Amino acid sequence: MTPRIERRPPGAVDALPASLHPVLRRLYAARGVAAAELELELARLLPPAGLRGIDAAVALVAQTIAAGEGIVIAGDYDADGATGVAVAVAGLRALGAPAVDYVVPDRFRMGYGLSPALAEAAAATGARLLITVDSGIASVAGVARARALGLRVVVTDHHLAGPELPAADAIVDPNQPDCAFASKHLAGVGVMFYLLLALRAQLRRDGAFASRAEPNLAELLDLVAIGTVADVVRLDHNNRILVQQGLARIRAGRARPGVRALLQVAGRDAQRIGSTDLGFVLGPRINAAGRLDDIRTGIECLLAPSYETALPLAQQLDRFNRERREIEAQMREEALLLVEGSDATGVCVFQDDWHEGVVGLVASKLKERLHRPVIAFARAQDGGLLKGSGRSIAGLHLRDALVRLDARHPGLVLRYGGHAMAAGLSLAEADYARFAQAFDAVCAELLDDDALDRVVHTDGELAAAELDLDTAHALERAGPWGQGFAEPLFEGTFRVLGHRVLKEQHVKYRLASAGGATLSAMHFGGIEQLRAAGSMRVTYRLAINRWQDSESLELYIVDVCD
Repeated sequence: MTPRIERRPPGAVDALPASLHPVLRRLYAARGVAAAELELELARLLPPAGLRGIDAAVALVAQTIAAGEGIVIAGDYDADGATGVAVAVAGLRALGAPAVDYVVPDRFRMGYGLSPALAEAAAATGARLLITVDSGIASVAGVARARALGLRVVVTDHHLAGPELPAADAIVDPNQPDCAFASKHLAGVGVMFYLLLALRAQLRRDGAFASRAEPNLAELLDLVAIGTVADVVRLDHNNRILVQQGLARIRAGRARPGVRALLQVAGRDAQRIGSTDLGFVLGPRINAAGRLDDIRTGIECLLAPSYETALPLAQQLDRFNRERREIEAQMREEALLLVEGSDATGVCVFQDDWHEGVVGLVASKLKERLHRPVIAFARAQDGGLLKGSGRSIAGLHLRDALVRLDARHPGLVLRYGGHAMAAGLSLAEADYARFAQAFDAVCAELLDDDALDRVVHTDGELAAAELDLDTAHALERAGPWGQGFAEPLFEGTFRVLGHRVLKEQHVKYRLASAGGATLSAMHFGGIEQLRAAGSMRVTYRLAINRWQDSESLELYIVDVCD
């Protein structure tokens, strides 16, 4: 679908420092960034005290450590959950906890969150305190089961609360009712990092570090950065601080051994890593373990004490990721055939041999291709049920759409949850056709024609003098870019001087700019929009092509718009 291009409105450039590169001044101004928000030092982080429930949670953890009792972390099977577990285990051990273990759900048998079955696995570790990461706010039955088994429970989460809060001993979630914390966009790993910050402050007041060195929790920020970007939470000022500080540690060679090993197997230069690499290089390799096998492989890699220990785990994660890509590519092609000729507003796809762990990725790719809300389904391993993973577009809150559908068709959906842009659900396989029809009807009610047009927001055109390595270097040093703080995207018209097709799907162009400069450009997956000659109007990102000791400017084409 050819997008409609809209330029971001200009902001107050004069309110930003004149010392900034002029292109950066325009970019920051268009994103509404105030001068103070350019400061990304740790000292600018919001204090933990604003989080509702933080004092009660810290008191419970401190008491457990003082009593020499065990703590068990209950995590999730994605990159946010995995990094959150690793931060919790490493951080609590550094703060003096004598016994820290963790449990994570089996995606294929238990599903998401702290279920009663996972609570039983946690109790079997012998711990006295259970702390959830990236889950728990909706785990009413799981928390109840944990407490019935004698565990004290601290919930740390970042998802929206349901109609009933779990009966935990303490809840730390910036999105729970009556929480005044100014940033509502912390990832699960970010909430856990905040709990550790508050715990260290309490232990300091209690004199715990009188006879030993105080642990440096900044050593965990590479993991916090990965989980934050991989979970696609909004990069508000507070999250940009966490991500920028984590990137700084990686670039300086101070990353954890597991992160260094993952960068090695991915062929990435740690000194030049950016936020995009966190989301599209490191995050998918960690996620692949939870999608195809066991997320513990990812967690153990992140917790590895040495590079030598981490490397074989990173290599296994890389193999999982390659396998995941192959499965996803096949499923994506099959999904495209299923929707060919469809005029549905809300799209559902299902094939009985699809992999349950990959349907979310297929839904995401199909949503981008069709610009429609999409739910992709796979047959659950326990039989008789379908598990669906959905992705939405701007203008349709996916969880609210499922709430409306559930009210209209009681019992059709057996279980669901999620947020505006993503959701998961389960239903009886026999009810798939009825659900697909109902979902399309709800989406048609909630979305108008304007919302169904794909709109791409750009930062306008670059002047001939700005289309150079100096600008590319400035953009590379800036950011961090991500959800809610969009990576710069420019538009322009170029003349095609030549092209090569690579691997039957990518296109390498030689272009001429309006100013007469000859430029190299890559359009990954651009074979369907190939332009062999003439002029073409494109949206693109500026990049630097590095080969041995040389650098050259390169455009990464995102869309051909004419």
